Amino acid sequence: MTIFKQTNSNKPVLFMLVILISLSLTATASGYDLEKSVREFSLENGLKVLMLERHLAPTVSLYIRHKAGAVDEISGRTGTAHLLEHMMFKGTTTIGTKNFKEEKKVLDEITALGNAFDSERLKGDTADKKKLEKLKQQLEILQKRGKKWIAGNEIGRLYTENGGVNLNASTGQDLTTYYVSLPSNKLELWARIESDRMTNPVLREFYTERDVVIEERKQTTESIPARLLMEQFLASAFTAHPYRRPVIGWASDMQFLNINYTKEFFRYYYAPNNTVIAIVGDILPDVTINIIKKYFGPIPGRKLPPSHITEEPRQKGERRIELAYDANPRITIGYHKPTLPSLDDYVFDVIDSILSGGRTSRLFKVLVEEKGIAESANTANGIPGARFPNLFTIFATPRYPHTTAELEDAIYKELEKLKREPVTKRELEKIKNQLKANVIRDLNSNSGLAGRLSYFEAIAGDFRYITRHIKIIEKITSEDIMRTAKKYLIRDNRTVAVLKRKKQ
Repeated sequence: MTIFKQTNSNKPVLFMLVILISLSLTATASGYDLEKSVREFSLENGLKVLMLERHLAPTVSLYIRHKAGAVDEISGRTGTAHLLEHMMFKGTTTIGTKNFKEEKKVLDEITALGNAFDSERLKGDTADKKKLEKLKQQLEILQKRGKKWIAGNEIGRLYTENGGVNLNASTGQDLTTYYVSLPSNKLELWARIESDRMTNPVLREFYTERDVVIEERKQTTESIPARLLMEQFLASAFTAHPYRRPVIGWASDMQFLNINYTKEFFRYYYAPNNTVIAIVGDILPDVTINIIKKYFGPIPGRKLPPSHITEEPRQKGERRIELAYDANPRITIGYHKPTLPSLDDYVFDVIDSILSGGRTSRLFKVLVEEKGIAESANTANGIPGARFPNLFTIFATPRYPHTTAELEDAIYKELEKLKREPVTKRELEKIKNQLKANVIRDLNSNSGLAGRLSYFEAIAGDFRYITRHIKIIEKITSEDIMRTAKKYLIRDNRTVAVLKRKKQ
């Protein structure tokens, strides 16, 4: 599986989803056995560490993945995982502050006042407006006073001044990830910063950052028709499972995101026994282990909260939604399916490539080139996450003057072919070769390797899923594809979301 896919529009598109990766070809092509090359160990507190020596350049890529995503939030607190990711760049008790002892006094007052402000706002129409205004003004004054002690962007500055590149983080349904690449002689600096973030984060500027993510939602979801359609599509496809929630959060929840719950979420889900670290590059494993033990070893493990995620009931009929917007029409179609390590999930990886794996794929050839009814047509396996059963999804945009109805009908005809006509040996071989080629591309960088090792260790519980994947893909037959298509790609199991141009 991979998070990067070459689409049939020949443009690289980053999907927040899981597709397919396998590394066994690389083991052959590059002459090393990945499973034997990766050194793994666990600290007593449960932190899992994967290391891979690659002495191609004096650099190292570092990934930290916490098994903490939107799926782990409680109802009414959606957006917490994403906001926490923002807050983790605000620093610690020793980073990002000019005098934490003095700053803490102001932060405690801000927390108390912020909670009082939110409690009054939660009363809605019965809230005391004069009290609200007074609390708001007091909060603004305190926040200005708190800025006196803040040394802004210290984490970014420390990394940048020490040669760090690609410093970033991401939050998904399943995981939250922090990553950076550094000169290899700065490994201990990274360990010092990140262990401090896992131990002593300070959620300074919480209410300011809450306003930032609320604005982010307006700009990146509510004003972008494709993302708004996706949000409503998932909310329709999943009626009970938390995969129905947007990672950024529902607008009504975000305005009340709470600092105490955010701290609680951090304590539980950023625990070392809920975390995987991958280190790939110019390292000496024995030295690296000692550094990891020195900085991450003292972090106490925690008893993780009971994991009871509501199971999505079996769908028993087609669901359809429409979104009216002043934008070009598009359609999204999703089918429920199992996640890894089900064999059917592997088969869907192959189906994904058959339908939209580049310009020779079926949807591109038929819908875009031959019929000319689509501007684009892509598929994705594993929407919106991989820790739980998910969706095989099709995204398509009609070419004017053709309609979404025409395009939808043409898509179903292609899906019916999968059920009715065996994929030829030649096409199946081509697909498998494409998947192998994708693997090689994914392995070109330390960062790519660190990302995949940590991802599969966190999601599948074993990074070896990567190397075993291609062996299973190699065994998939045309009969497997027909069986899987007949089982899942059916009307009663699908959700259809259509974006229609709003009438003026």
